[in-house]
Amino acid sequence: MVLSSTTYSVYQGPKIPIKSATFVSEKFEVGPGSIVQKTLVDIKFPKGHIGVKSFDGELVDEEGNSVPLYETYLHHWFALKYFEKPNMSHQPKDPHNPLKDSIFKRNDGKCNSFILPYHWGLGTDSRGTSSKLPDPFAVEQGNPANIPPGYEEKWLLNIMTIDTRGAKNKKACTECRCDHFNLPKDFYNFTMGIDGKRISPEYKGGIFCCQDGLQCKLKKGTHEAPTRRLSIRYKITWVDWDEYLVPVKFYILDSTDRVRRNGTEIIHDCQVEYTVPKNGSSDYHVQKANIPMEKGGYLIYGTTHMHAGAVNATLYGQDGKTLCTSTPKYGKGREPGNEKGYNVGMSVCYPKPGSIKINDGETLTVESRYKSGLLTGAMGQIYIYLAEKLPQERTTPQNISSFA
Repeated sequence: MVLSSTTYSVYQGPKIPIKSATFVSEKFEVGPGSIVQKTLVDIKFPKGHIGVKSFDGELVDEEGNSVPLYETYLHHWFALKYFEKPNMSHQPKDPHNPLKDSIFKRNDGKCNSFILPYHWGLGTDSRGTSSKLPDPFAVEQGNPANIPPGYEEKWLLNIMTIDTRGAKNKKACTECRCDHFNLPKDFYNFTMGIDGKRISPEYKGGIFCCQDGLQCKLKKGTHEAPTRRLSIRYKITWVDWDEYLVPVKFYILDSTDRVRRNGTEIIHDCQVEYTVPKNGSSDYHVQKANIPMEKGGYLIYGTTHMHAGAVNATLYGQDGKTLCTSTPKYGKGREPGNEKGYNVGMSVCYPKPGSIKINDGETLTVESRYKSGLLTGAMGQIYIYLAEKLPQERTTPQNISSFA
């Protein structure tokens, strides 16, 4: 629903100083053609009851230099909140589930099981996509009332990188094309898909052919190139929580969500990724999902996570009106953040607060569009922040400082 932007008064509350900090994750080793998928637990995160304004990340080497995508492809990084009892050991009894005694807190999206649960995260588009929320909106964290008794709030990073140095076909490696990886002979006998069933030999590519430790096929003579140690460098900006801040909720809406109903129950079935067929009937391939929203709110921010080959992604209201369209920026050079041919950023929608309202129970349409031609591992995930209320005019206290 599109509302008149004059319905609500303009926020005139106090401007609170924004704090910021830059952190560097623990290091992980990459070599030519290697796939790395890691979960880094108990990462550094601002303490206290705060409102997060932005969370941005990128891939860096040991000297802190930005790593170009044509050397090591950042498929994704994401940050997820969990609760853990104090002094719990990080030496897992179960190496496949090191945090099995923890309580995870996913975002407000409705993807099934533990699919797309994170609060912040992108991929190659990280350096060129703004995550900043406008004033006075923020993501509330660290509220003692929301932490289970006897637990502490903590955060983890999940990362996936593909080192394409020396690869026979960099593009095929970044798309996780199965025939460009040195897969085990019995790969299709033991590899389970997102539905918990063994994947078919007809599976052409995607995240299941880019598992940790697998190897992209290399050109001759490149196996001896040096390994190196990389990290995720991330910057968080925040403010101390107070009465003037307006909390927002974060939703990930997936264009592969196969929504169905069982009576009154709505069942989501997000596939996360999909394959654009080799021979399309038009210049573009469109993936679409109709997603009912249990709770609505005012749209404050919108963007999309997509891969190379993307044209755009659009979010439509139930009445068919466009709520947000996000388009990619493709690099034209060699420097990090402008790598030629890579999707280095997605545009962001900042509608005037109060101008777009999504109603409770409204069905939204998510549409992702790619160029036709074989593309494996395509993604079309729309990120939105919704506020349940809007700021009202207030008298600015005299003892509140302004932005630095």
